[in-house]
Amino acid sequence: MKRIIAFALFALAAIHSPARAEAPPVVVELFTSQGCSSCPPADEYLRELAATPGILAFSMHVDYWNRLGWSDPFSSPEITERQRDYARNLGAGFVYTPQMVVMGRAHAVGSKRADVARFIARARAERPPPPAISISRAAPARLRIAIGAKSFVGRATVWLVAYDTLHTTKIGAGENGGRTLTYANVVRALRPVGLWVGSAAEFDVDIATETKRGYERYAVIVQAGTSGPVIGGAALSR
Repeated sequence: MKRIIAFALFALAAIHSPARAEAPPVVVELFTSQGCSSCPPADEYLRELAATPGILAFSMHVDYWNRLGWSDPFSSPEITERQRDYARNLGAGFVYTPQMVVMGRAHAVGSKRADVARFIARARAERPPPPAISISRAAPARLRIAIGAKSFVGRATVWLVAYDTLHTTKIGAGENGGRTLTYANVVRALRPVGLWVGSAAEFDVDIATETKRGYERYAVIVQAGTSGPVIGGAALSR
């Protein structure tokens, strides 16, 4: 009887205790290309990370492989420029694929799972608590981004990320010619929508263009400068 009563009290306490807040996500960006023969293992790893709770993972397709026989339909010069900015900030010296960047603070070859996992674990353990960040739908073609107050020196860019959850492509030429490859969380558009300086702020964002183009999902990344350490991020829930 005592055991039954103790279990009942434990269950009652669990019901009425406040839910544990989810840890803020770790942002992982994979710079990849359909024209890169060494990228598929990293693309596969990115798909696994995209399905992992607590990780906000994106496939970022660069355009500098396009001249070598196959034009990646998801590539863009904006993504290439973002990778070049990371190379300068992280002391990489050059751009390469596949490259995974974790929280804008560390990079590794995207297929080297142990290295990437170590950086993700370090980000979870060492980063300071971020401000509260949320993204919600204000109207069919408008989003509202809210960022809480937090001690911060400088200016941070608020990036809107439009992405598709899954794409499968049959590659017609180039190093991966003849292969059929699948990509997760493919970034289709990336643009700054405001600045955050430490005080609480809200941003009302028009997504009429992205909606017209049929992009599936949206997320926000808050990042020191334009390509410095990532402060935090959030994805729009369906």
